[in-house]
Amino acid sequence: MEANFYATLALTFKLAGLTTLVLCPIGLALGAYLAFKDGLLKLVIETLTWMPLILPPTVLGFYLLVLFAPENPLGAFLQKFNIHLVFSFSGLVLASVIFSLPFMVNPIQNALKSLPQSLKEASYTLGKSKTATFFQVLLPNIKPALLMAIITTFAHTVGEFGVVMMVGGNIEGETRVASIAIYTQAEANDLALANRYALTLSILSFVLLFSMLFVQKRAQAFYKF
Repeated sequence: MEANFYATLALTFKLAGLTTLVLCPIGLALGAYLAFKDGLLKLVIETLTWMPLILPPTVLGFYLLVLFAPENPLGAFLQKFNIHLVFSFSGLVLASVIFSLPFMVNPIQNALKSLPQSLKEASYTLGKSKTATFFQVLLPNIKPALLMAIITTFAHTVGEFGVVMMVGGNIEGETRVASIAIYTQAEANDLALANRYALTLSILSFVLLFSMLFVQKRAQAFYKF
């Protein structure tokens, strides 16, 4: 039982870590696009980015489950390459990337939009390209926001339930993360073990939330300076 407890937590943190890692470059690219571009396409992409915050997790999970099912064209195509996304850890990662996308993109987008235009203009005057300007000038100036995006993405993924349950199910050692384990143990009337999982996630949530608020306070002081 003890081994299962730690294995479940390890799987939870592995999912959150991989999701955050995958979303970092996506968040930087998408955040930069939404911060500096304009027009109808930008509005459509921004709406799609926000949708995971509006849709019930079970709705998103249901459509992902249907989309990747072997009976559907995409699922059948993926199976030809031995890629199984339904009730698998890989499916959990993909679902978590989609569901946690706004938590990575929005802080980066807002931070880039708040930077003065003069930073880019000065960089271009010195002969730097757009790519060099982004990585050498703009990105160092949004480090607090980037750290906040990473923390919130990780924390949000740790606490996922609806999407995880729909796409991954409850397979021990494969898709049973801590949020699912709490539900499973409570349903089995093993309240002591459910409380152990819940307390662990509560402590972790406090630490991550405290870190996020601390970073936010530092960021506000940075921008005032």
